[in-house]
Amino acid sequence: MIRIFICIILFLILTGCNMLPQRHVEEVGAEIPDQWVEDKALGQPMPTKWVETFGDPQLSALVDNALADNYELKAAAARVDAAIAQARIDGSGRWPQLFLTAEHERVQIREAGFGSSRFDVFEVLFGMSWELDVWGRIRDFQQAAVLEADATAVDYYGVKLSLAARVAQSYFELVEANLQAKVVEQSVKDRTIIVSLVRGRFQRGLERGLDVRLALTDLANAEAQLKQTRNRIQMITRRLEILLGRYPGGNEINAITLPQLPVDIPAGLPSELLERRPDVVAAFDRLQAADFRTVSSKKLRLPRITLTAAGGTRSSDLTELIDPKAVAWSVFAGLMQPLFTGGRIQGEIFRNQARAEEALNFYKNTALNAFREVEQALAAEEWLRQQEASLRKAVEQTESSQRLAVYSYRNNLIGILTLLDSYRSTLNAQSAHLSVTRQLLSNRINLYLALGGDV
Repeated sequence: MIRIFICIILFLILTGCNMLPQRHVEEVGAEIPDQWVEDKALGQPMPTKWVETFGDPQLSALVDNALADNYELKAAAARVDAAIAQARIDGSGRWPQLFLTAEHERVQIREAGFGSSRFDVFEVLFGMSWELDVWGRIRDFQQAAVLEADATAVDYYGVKLSLAARVAQSYFELVEANLQAKVVEQSVKDRTIIVSLVRGRFQRGLERGLDVRLALTDLANAEAQLKQTRNRIQMITRRLEILLGRYPGGNEINAITLPQLPVDIPAGLPSELLERRPDVVAAFDRLQAADFRTVSSKKLRLPRITLTAAGGTRSSDLTELIDPKAVAWSVFAGLMQPLFTGGRIQGEIFRNQARAEEALNFYKNTALNAFREVEQALAAEEWLRQQEASLRKAVEQTESSQRLAVYSYRNNLIGILTLLDSYRSTLNAQSAHLSVTRQLLSNRINLYLALGGDV
């Protein structure tokens, strides 16, 4: 009979306790190239601190402040603590569970003809239950929770990187907005001079009233654009203050100069991305956690071996409670083999298998999106560089044409519309050049973020 029982146990172990799938981070459903398609600077390592590559002390200080005071980051840290605590809870079943109960009861007994008597009764009871994790079911369940806690910790790191990137990008947007305001302010001053010039010519009978109206309209449009730019400054400032964990009071932040774009493009190798980027690492950890939960659920079909102990003492005298001779106790060992559960165990297995399949596909999709973001940022940098060079030439040409337009207008060689158009072209070119210069910096941040670079 014992041999038959042992054979049944071995059969259940071999059929119900499958090994974990052998997962590899490179299994992303697509072939990973040896180098980035858009990378023009191969073999360069990722910088250890990408914020410092911009060489802007003000930016570094703002990022440090955000990492210390941002409430979203603090919430992410709390989620890590909760996940670690959950892993401890899920692993607690591997250890004996001990319980102690102490009670006091006052008893009154009435006897006919003898009155009543009162006395105290003290009781101390203890219990112990322990499931022997012979097949490692609880251990697998705990390991799943540990991997999920690791994924949550990696998520925290990802929130940290995202926060630093948002602070840097908001800072660059604020610098650009301040520079845009200066450009528009200068344009307003220039157009005020034009209005004075046209009015003077009108008073001398050299211009029509329509020309004065056109100049005034152009000036009003420039003033409206200046108000719009200043409104953008206050909106960016308040958004940046929230990231810094401050009250959004719109207080002025010193942001007046865009830094130079770091020369090198430190993309590294595509395969390194899978082990460095937080969202990819977290997705792989959750995939492995789902595998452990699947294996743990399969082991529910195996017999459970439990130890149970109970004991205690009851006395009307406190001193007798500590007398070992007065303690009564019992120990039980039990074995429970599930035979029919109405499909509950099989349903648990199917559910965990489906979640593991979901986690696998989510990991593959996350990895492919990570590759896309890197390739996209690398390609965008090249196009933005070319766009910036073209706009820089456009600024030079429009500034020269503006000077020529003023000279020609004073000498009656061109009309007011051509003069005003030269000023609008100069303003548009200067504004577009500032915008693209800032986009280059923001795109470099996107590249660092896509690569999972440290701050």
